[in-house]
Amino acid sequence: MSDPREDSNGKAKVDGYSDESFWHKVKQFAKLAGREVIDNALCLYYAAQRPDTPKWAKTVIFGALAYFITPLDAIPDLTPVVGFSDDLGALAAALAMVSMYVDDKVKQQAAAKTSAWFD
Repeated sequence: MSDPREDSNGKAKVDGYSDESFWHKVKQFAKLAGREVIDNALCLYYAAQRPDTPKWAKTVIFGALAYFITPLDAIPDLTPVVGFSDDLGALAAALAMVSMYVDDKVKQQAAAKTSAWFD
């Protein structure tokens, strides 16, 4: 019997998160969100793709990413300067909790994608 917290591919499910929504948000708001927010989001995303990242960590990751992509934030994302500060806080907290799964390969993947958008 499958775990109700997993999708058909064995990925952790979190309400409000989908890969499609994540990539849409990143592409649409990368420049507005800033390099640090996007790099943190990408580190989490790529850490979740690792097969050895446990379900509890993926749940933390997808929860933070769901908050990032949700249009209803504590501070609206379109608010100048501070709009993504709450997202950054959620992403940073999740990164601290799952940092042991953010290895050099994950950091390199995130840095490469971030550079493609910002450099």
